[in-house]
Amino acid sequence: MAGYAVVRAVSEPGFKLVCIREVQRSIADSVKQLIEDKINDYGVSAFFRSTETEIVGINGSRIIFRGMQNHTAASVKSLEGMDAAWIEEAQTISRKSFELLTPTIRKPGSEIWATWNPDNPNDPVDAFFRKQQSPDILCRKVDISENKWFPKELRDDMQRDKERDIDKYNHVWMGGYRSISNARVFSNWKEGVLNPAENVVWFYGADWGFANDPTAAVRCCFVGNKTLYIDAEVYEIGVPTERLPDFLKKLPGSQVWPMRGDSARPETIDYLRRKGFLKLRSARKGPGSVADGVSFLQGLDIVINPNCKNTIKEFMTYAYKTDKQSGEILPIIEDANNHAIDALRYAIEKVHRKGVIVSETIFEKDEKQKSGYYSPRTYVADWKTM
Repeated sequence: MAGYAVVRAVSEPGFKLVCIREVQRSIADSVKQLIEDKINDYGVSAFFRSTETEIVGINGSRIIFRGMQNHTAASVKSLEGMDAAWIEEAQTISRKSFELLTPTIRKPGSEIWATWNPDNPNDPVDAFFRKQQSPDILCRKVDISENKWFPKELRDDMQRDKERDIDKYNHVWMGGYRSISNARVFSNWKEGVLNPAENVVWFYGADWGFANDPTAAVRCCFVGNKTLYIDAEVYEIGVPTERLPDFLKKLPGSQVWPMRGDSARPETIDYLRRKGFLKLRSARKGPGSVADGVSFLQGLDIVINPNCKNTIKEFMTYAYKTDKQSGEILPIIEDANNHAIDALRYAIEKVHRKGVIVSETIFEKDEKQKSGYYSPRTYVADWKTM
């Protein structure tokens, strides 16, 4: 963004940019030095004159630096003629400052830029840029995977954080929200690859997307008595109903094995059954079903295949609500970052409701079933309704 600011200042005569932070005690707190470094990198030092408080171009362009806490409703009007406002460390901007700034940058064609490390999904900058759907808003998440200059030393640091502190890894390296370890719903999981027995029983679950929510489906199995292995996922935003059959077919065996889908969309389940998913059934939802399903999952050892990147991200960020005033963790789960997790709950709901853990050792192949099902030696009739 500093480089972009320099390019705009050189190429657009009279371009005016204000660089903003919530608190700026001195110019040293601003991005002024960063912009000056970019000016030197681009070899355009002769084009600019840098004073103690601003950077001025020979074409009349001007870059100034302000702290929003120093502004009132009256004084912020001095920024009305700006072509752009760059909010750096935007996660620290207060709601009051954001409400002062956004109607002030109103020159025709003007822009507000914001760069930040996500901290809390309720921060004003997140509410404005990430939760609003508008053709006037462009929001892009960028992490280390797009940095071709990422050095080995930092990669080693990242790997250590991934192994020792998954919350820190998610926030610092992957652009996730800052989380408190105690607020995370699941701590009983890890990434890994298991090799289930050939006659393992697979469980499938699907959560249908609404508006801007993703459609997610997972495949999982029990390895031993206490380990749940999630080995495959499909996850995508904006899947239309007519494309759902091909979408779900990407999940191995999804037309052969029973699957549980979100009962909130019975017409979707009916459509998919007519398109070849004959063993798809509605999940049983009701009061307390989320808490019960989560509690059951918390009692397992969960292993997630590294290829299930979206499921892993959800397990990293699925959290209990925290009281903003006291910081106390509340016994209420945030209804967010839970699409693959909901699909997982649906997938094993039959096992959960029976109050048993399904072991791969109690299943045998039913030779009478051409589909290749594996039926349990006990409660066979119950399995056939799963």
